[in-house]
Amino acid sequence: MDRVFIKDFPLDALETWVQGIGERPFRARQIFRHLYNRLIRSWDECSDLSKAFRTQLEYGTRLDAVETAATEDATDGTRKFVFRLHDGKLIESVLIPDPPRLTACVSSQVGCALGCRFCLTGTMGLQRNLSTAEIVDQLVHMQQAVGAERRITNIVFMGMGEPLANEEALLRALRILLDPTGFGFSHRRITVSTVGLVPQMVRLGRESPVNLAVSLHAADDETRNRLMPINRKYPLATLMDACRAYPMPSRKRITFEYILLKDVNDRPEDARRLVRLLSSVRSKVNLIPFNPHPDLPFERPSEERVLAFQDILHQAHLTATIRQSRGADIRAACGQLAARMVSS
Repeated sequence: MDRVFIKDFPLDALETWVQGIGERPFRARQIFRHLYNRLIRSWDECSDLSKAFRTQLEYGTRLDAVETAATEDATDGTRKFVFRLHDGKLIESVLIPDPPRLTACVSSQVGCALGCRFCLTGTMGLQRNLSTAEIVDQLVHMQQAVGAERRITNIVFMGMGEPLANEEALLRALRILLDPTGFGFSHRRITVSTVGLVPQMVRLGRESPVNLAVSLHAADDETRNRLMPINRKYPLATLMDACRAYPMPSRKRITFEYILLKDVNDRPEDARRLVRLLSSVRSKVNLIPFNPHPDLPFERPSEERVLAFQDILHQAHLTATIRQSRGADIRAACGQLAARMVSS
């Protein structure tokens, strides 16, 4: 039979596959526990499976969808992983320690087609979508790297690519991550970020209870059009209608990410526009001072400018936090992921 990537399957699909090769459905739950609780590296570790079944799995499946090509450690403890895919393409993911949390920033595509002007990944263009197995396996390999004494506590889909442009693979991955038989993450611990693909937002809200983060970065269409070409297709009025209609329990809010760019979107009038824009949405704002890079035509605003922007939001009773830059010395900070290592 053709070898399949075993981590492509949510539990119900894995049960179907297992039955298709002549095994009973409960074997799928055993496999799930081995893959995502025990984080096995070889089928030989699965002593509760018969030798014949292990041999069948060895020759019929691919256990790993990614391999670690390189890692880099920042002075603040952030670790960047470069993963090589089966076709030789490369992606980057980041592990961010912030005790007691340990957050994994996961990629969903090789490159990105959306061309946000402040993001290095966008300069790569889109090479392809990741499969479900390639998304999930980033978590497996990062958890294996830190060992059993520390557990990844949070997952953010804020790595390379636009997650909702790869919605089928993303939704299957979320089912695996949330499944108590698998990783067993709480929906409160997973956040999917999007530039604002409105139809896909509607589907995500309908099919998965995870947190939503919207990459906003401007509160007027003229500025957002310049920064984010997607705004021409889904302008702010359309995006905000979708946000107001987004299904959330009463205790949840949508996070709006706002990269502060010197003299572009960081003025007091920009802050006041943002207040008006979010006035009817259950929201919180994550302010992100720009992480400079020589390939990008923007500068970081001063600390005083950042704090003044935040103060205007606070005065309007908006929750607004400032994200501290992590991993900038290894190009692992927000907007800096772009896998350019030569693939051997």
